[in-house]
Amino acid sequence: MKTSITELFEIRHPIIQGGMHYVGLADLASAVSNAGGLGIITGLTLKTPDDLAAEIARCREMTDKPFGVNLTLLPSVIAPDYHGFIDAIIDSGVKIVETAGRNPQEYMPRLKENNIKVLHKCTSVRHALKAESIGCDAISVDGFECGGHPGEDDIPNMILLPRAADELKVPFIASGGMADARSLVASLALGASGINMGTRFIATKEARVHDNVKQAILAASEIDTRLVMRPLRNTERVLNNPAVERLLEKEQNLGDDIKFEDIIEEVAGVYPRVMIDGEVETGVWSCGMVAGLIHDIPTCKELLDRMVSEAEALIQERLAGMFKE
Repeated sequence: MKTSITELFEIRHPIIQGGMHYVGLADLASAVSNAGGLGIITGLTLKTPDDLAAEIARCREMTDKPFGVNLTLLPSVIAPDYHGFIDAIIDSGVKIVETAGRNPQEYMPRLKENNIKVLHKCTSVRHALKAESIGCDAISVDGFECGGHPGEDDIPNMILLPRAADELKVPFIASGGMADARSLVASLALGASGINMGTRFIATKEARVHDNVKQAILAASEIDTRLVMRPLRNTERVLNNPAVERLLEKEQNLGDDIKFEDIIEEVAGVYPRVMIDGEVETGVWSCGMVAGLIHDIPTCKELLDRMVSEAEALIQERLAGMFKE
């Protein structure tokens, strides 16, 4: 497939693996890139810039294809060493960075002077336009369906993607609800030049997470996610479990007086226990509605090959056939 995204990132298929905490490691990123997509290492899963540099080096041992690094810019009293992480990215020769969270404007000059292409995640058209204005090369447009943080506007992709197409000049990809060829073809029809998949890539053989996590995704339906931290305007879509139910009850009981410190037990330090130890009910962890479309655990190559071949059939046979005499 050839789109503005495949040309921008020099990849075969317009399919990008999202940055995911304790999931986006070299094993998965290299597998996605080898399969023709764009793999992403999640920077903040690595605790220090040196750790990130080592993970990038490990990824290079497993692929000679392009891959990127995700940097999520968090509001924090003690911020991560973002400048150190960026130095590690530059020194390692990585040429693609996915940013998320806060506006990346502070870091753009350093990235651009080193010819690094920046893909920024946005949950609204207004934020996408801002990212475009500060020089981001492409936008990841995240609809309300997405796992993780869907923003506070609650706009699903059937509306958000064509709105982005109406406004943006730079290419953009669709994120949230993406799982198969149908997702890809629909996103292209709505104006995107590719897709980003997160939850779908957790349920692959190369994702180095506990099998309990993959089985929980396979067992879930599209109605098994919940939105937490809405009162704090830090909404996160997570897979439902007893810890999530406790958190939602606590949010309801505390009402407008809730503070992050009140819910830290359910949301802080959870990911190693979930993703590594398989304690899937120990706290809240991100998962998209798309879980309802995930029914197997293929290799990344099997997944991407299937998606692209089925997308070709959808476009050339089913859709084109609707216009035949």
